Amino acid sequence: MSIKIGLLGFGTVASGIPFLLQENGEKIVAAAGTDLEIAKVLVKDDEEKNRLVAAGNDYNFVTNIDEILSDDEITIVVELMGRIEPAKTFITRALEAGKHVVSANKDLIAVHGKDLITLAQDKGVAFYYEAAVAGGIPILRTLANSLTSDKVTRILGVLNGTSNFMMTKMVDEGWTYEDALKTAQELGYAESDPTNDVEGIDAAYKAVILSQFGFGMTIDFEDVAHKGITTITPEDVAVAQELGYVIKLVGDVREVESGLSAEVSPTFLPKNHPLASVNGVMNAVFVESIGIGESMYYGPGAGQKPTATSVTADIVRIARRITDGNVGKPFNEFSRPTQLANPEDVKSNYYFAIDTADEKGKILRLAEIFNSEDISFEQVLQQKANGTTARIVIITHSLSKTQLEAVTAKLNAVEDFTIVNTLKVLGE
Repeated sequence: MSIKIGLLGFGTVASGIPFLLQENGEKIVAAAGTDLEIAKVLVKDDEEKNRLVAAGNDYNFVTNIDEILSDDEITIVVELMGRIEPAKTFITRALEAGKHVVSANKDLIAVHGKDLITLAQDKGVAFYYEAAVAGGIPILRTLANSLTSDKVTRILGVLNGTSNFMMTKMVDEGWTYEDALKTAQELGYAESDPTNDVEGIDAAYKAVILSQFGFGMTIDFEDVAHKGITTITPEDVAVAQELGYVIKLVGDVREVESGLSAEVSPTFLPKNHPLASVNGVMNAVFVESIGIGESMYYGPGAGQKPTATSVTADIVRIARRITDGNVGKPFNEFSRPTQLANPEDVKSNYYFAIDTADEKGKILRLAEIFNSEDISFEQVLQQKANGTTARIVIITHSLSKTQLEAVTAKLNAVEDFTIVNTLKVLGE
């Protein structure tokens, strides 16, 4: 007997699954407790079907989803199409038909995961999505299983390979944002429309999912504040280097006294922090917990074989549960009421780059404004004047989101000061 699989899509990741089934078949069969067979593959149209067959792919390609959903022999449906529709409709119908589902679709799961998980539980079927966060890094299963006895207090992650590649070039080689983006697009790391990557949206989707597994809370995408790397200048990068930091786009999910906080933002990381050395298109997730303390999980966040490895692991896990007769348990069994943090409880150090007239007394005036919100300075740096304008760089001590908003408003109200950039700083 074998468990039959229906693939939705046969792009880069999906075509990596047959490779693993062939190259690692003995181990996979032992782990699954049965053979796994790709029974049918859904493709867009006859043109794509003919192209794939001509390229030597010997599968039962179909162009109608009903051919998979109405096939009683197909037990597991694997969605690797991407985007929200028609993937959401297809997954919903598959779950309603009593089929187990595996997906790598982070956008869909972050936005509609709550409903799909509930549907899967109602139908007594499995819905797994390890590959939706950090590609080849098995972080979700690690949080759900290996850290089940530990209390996670904070998760920091370099979660987007495209933006990390760009920041690496900007930090190591002094590239501008525009040059880094152009190269990322030429290498195929960035889409022609890179918005999701460079504005932190992709990483914010992943933060939603990490919040479920790390903290048991299901937050909405809108609850994740996100800021991208588009405003980072070579001057910001140079100042960071001078002060002992590296800038990375970091997802930050943490629990404070009043609840959960989740955000994605460019962050000054101390050069000795493990995430500071995560370069190129690599991803990493750094977990702080009361038991282990600090641990980091590092690897490729995308790519055919890494992502296919995570997808296939989900297939194997479901197959094993089918053969053992205990299928239907949720992927993540940790759940508790969602409670969002109060802004005054979410604290960080911050970097301010402020342009002002090159005149005496400006730093004193800035100190008065910050002091009025009970904010103190950790470091102050005045850069050489450019004509009649000087740039003052400030690294603050810890302040809350409420204080940040208030002091920003006060600075914007002073005609003499122009805030060029504000970035979070991770303390030592």
